[in-house]
Amino acid sequence: MRAPAFWHRPPGVASALLLPLGWLYAQATRRRVARPPGFRPPCPVISVGNLNAGGTGKTPTTIALAERLMARGRSPAVITRGYGGRLSGPVRVDPARHDAGAVGDEPLLLAAFCPTYVARDRARGARLAVSDGADVLLLDDAHQNPGVARDVSIVTVDAVAGFGNGRVIPAGPLREPVAAGLARADLMLTIGPPGAQRRFDETCPAAARGFPRLRATLEPLPMGLPWAGRRVLAFAGIGHPEKFFATLRGEGAEVIRAEALADHQPLTQALMTRLEAEAKASVAQLVTTEKDFVRLPESFRRKVLSVPVRLRPETWQPLDAIFDNLGL
Repeated sequence: MRAPAFWHRPPGVASALLLPLGWLYAQATRRRVARPPGFRPPCPVISVGNLNAGGTGKTPTTIALAERLMARGRSPAVITRGYGGRLSGPVRVDPARHDAGAVGDEPLLLAAFCPTYVARDRARGARLAVSDGADVLLLDDAHQNPGVARDVSIVTVDAVAGFGNGRVIPAGPLREPVAAGLARADLMLTIGPPGAQRRFDETCPAAARGFPRLRATLEPLPMGLPWAGRRVLAFAGIGHPEKFFATLRGEGAEVIRAEALADHQPLTQALMTRLEAEAKASVAQLVTTEKDFVRLPESFRRKVLSVPVRLRPETWQPLDAIFDNLGL
């Protein structure tokens, strides 16, 4: 399901009519986050979440934090709900025996970097991770979930989309009002190119101005393949597929068609057969994101290239300071 276009336009009639429902949604979130944590782990806990529905860069942020912590000699583990998967957990993700249908696509991707646990009950997942030897926990998409006490909360923001029209679901893209969400956060991480960062500076709501903030970009990893002039048929089922297509164009690829799919949309045999036929007819290479690649039917893995991207903060100092303060 794609977000309504009016979420990212100045407030109008459609969002105004939905304001009462947005108020009810915000009140439900307020009551939920007010509950005391169900579990306080015996190790530091860092939450990576957002205020918007949809993709804001949480997964690459979690990967970057895990890699930075491992470089410091720590043993991080990720606790995630496993959106899109059928297993409720707690279970440690094993790419050798789990697929996206079982645990979700993001947990499969995260498990390639550090131990990852799917748990609808995050407290149970945290207990299992600690018993397995984790000495720091990364809570994925848990800013509105009070199940596990956290020491630091990082809120990721897509600098391109910002906070949309500033209203709460269904009147806008927010899970809760900006002021309420940032009141429980320690750092706002805005992700996007320099131009988007400048626009965010100019348009962000008053509640976000002056809040501790770190800027970052998502950069594709070198793959040893020349993208310049390469004809590609790109497809992506992420929060904002257009960002992926822009990345490819920025690398010089000739995107002959961009197939924007719904976030987490299943990559069925029928869909992939159609895309393969179109790519062959256009003499183009099929290309997708890392997150989409793990959902591909096995028979298509060799036919599709994935483009890995990594978070590049403008400086690591604020994140290193967080680790230092936690004794990590």
